[in-house]
Amino acid sequence: MARRKKVYEGKAKIMYEGPEPGTLVQYFKDDATAFNAQKKAVIDGKGVLNNRLSEYFMTGLTQIGIPTHFIRRLNMREQLIRQVEIIPLEVIVRNFAAGTLAERLAMEEGTPLPRPIVEFCLKDDKLGDPLVTEEHISAFGWASQADLDDMVSMALRINDFMSGLMLGIGIKLIDFKIEIGRVWDGDFQRLILADEISPDSCRLWDIETGDKLDKDVFRRDLGDLADAYREVAKRLGVLPSNVTHAVKPTLIN
Repeated sequence: MARRKKVYEGKAKIMYEGPEPGTLVQYFKDDATAFNAQKKAVIDGKGVLNNRLSEYFMTGLTQIGIPTHFIRRLNMREQLIRQVEIIPLEVIVRNFAAGTLAERLAMEEGTPLPRPIVEFCLKDDKLGDPLVTEEHISAFGWASQADLDDMVSMALRINDFMSGLMLGIGIKLIDFKIEIGRVWDGDFQRLILADEISPDSCRLWDIETGDKLDKDVFRRDLGDLADAYREVAKRLGVLPSNVTHAVKPTLIN
């Protein structure tokens, strides 16, 4: 499709004006960043893989009644999505200790948690996306208590779906983060899942080997990031098992 007006560019995606009012085109870049963009690289084929994987997860979630911004995939790197008002929070669900949680509580990575834990971080790159409490969120008006209740409920339902899906292909869902947005249906506002779900936003460990199949491969220099994402896609059947390299398409500007 012809390139439209750019609306926003982030670390891993670009948003373009959509073909209809209330829509956007979400383009997945090959850029990889870590440590609040202090570490950067371009990984050939990463955007193609994340586009297909996010489509797969969003479609599955829609089928179990989780509302999402996803409308349809347009091509290898682009999706048509609903335009939403993003709540300025990252919602994190943790099933096992890893990353900053393991550091804060001096826990060994991989330790199972007593139950899934939901955390919130303020979306602000300049501040390093700091951890915030529900009290902060309510006091500063980032979301109402009713919104928070709905966000936690949605996050836990997504966790149930994703955990079961990953378990079926021999992968542990260690944790993940999502973004949630507001849309208006007539006079009523509702919350829907936005942004993406991909190995960029999840920690995924092979059950048998403990190998990491997520962005920690890039963060910790553990190997080829595209190979890790490709392994997840193969197990899910998103890519044929005989695909050895994600093709980098020629884009029309």
